[in-house]
Amino acid sequence: MKYIINRLLWAPVVVWLVATLTFLTLRIVPGDPINLLATQNLTVEQMERVRQQWGLDQPIWDQYVVFMTSMVRGDLGVSITSGVQIERLLFEKMPPTIELAVVALMVSSLVGISAGLISAITPSRFLDYTVRTFSVLGLSMPWFWIAIMLIVLFSVKLRWMPSNGRIDPGMEFKTITNFMLIDTILTGNWPALWSFLRHLALPAIAIGLTSAGFVSRMTRSAMREVLQQDYIRAARARGIGERSIILRHALRNALLPILTIQGLQFGALLGGAVITEIVFSWPGLGRMLTDAILRRDYPVVQSTVIFVAMFYVLANLAVDVVYHIVDPRLRER
Repeated sequence: MKYIINRLLWAPVVVWLVATLTFLTLRIVPGDPINLLATQNLTVEQMERVRQQWGLDQPIWDQYVVFMTSMVRGDLGVSITSGVQIERLLFEKMPPTIELAVVALMVSSLVGISAGLISAITPSRFLDYTVRTFSVLGLSMPWFWIAIMLIVLFSVKLRWMPSNGRIDPGMEFKTITNFMLIDTILTGNWPALWSFLRHLALPAIAIGLTSAGFVSRMTRSAMREVLQQDYIRAARARGIGERSIILRHALRNALLPILTIQGLQFGALLGGAVITEIVFSWPGLGRMLTDAILRRDYPVVQSTVIFVAMFYVLANLAVDVVYHIVDPRLRER
């Protein structure tokens, strides 16, 4: 518990460091977001007034003080290019990315842990070699290539799955939380739920299969190491069934490093599986962040990165809590 409290105390420091580095990086990189407004036929005087309105004519230190003060107050500001409140943009873009990340992690965990477990306990060399080959392929193939192949196979050739968007065009649904899975269930809109799941399947599988290879290799290595421990031999000597030994004793301890990797992976996905979101036209945080960087939309980039950093911290904290639940030795500290 003391360790978790220390992590909570360090969380604001981590967020402050990320916010500061993001702020400085955006100002150091050459370019001016106001220059992008020149396409709107603004005069030099008008552009200067806009620059003053956003405080971009002030010294960097003054801009930093205003930025940090607003962040502490919870004021995320307004997008320079669209004029939309950042809170509204995050409400629209964060839920699709969270849904994609959660389902992708489920795919990664299910496929990766199952494959690694089979490879570790099977007496068949052929099956072990097949699983290891799958792991190497999963680590070697990038997200965008898997995404394109899935589109070609399931959308173009077989026409089973849609290739872009979050839901079928023209389908009506009521937005409550903007988590479409939750909203469609709450409103009983089953056609919209089915459409959403069909659109979610391919991008989630594309991301999940890529990380499943790494999860498979880690599960295999961890299981083989745990199965050589003395307490496993003692359990077998007491006549405990092999299935119980594997599932209740060996797998539980082997999952500890997997929890760490998956917790970090979840934070990375919230940063945006940018290429996958672009390939599938998924309206998530990654695409918004990419567009904001290209347009040098400072408030959007800063707020998005800060939120992702907060999710990283929360994901790591959740992993620590699960560690203490799974491993009794940690509860004694």
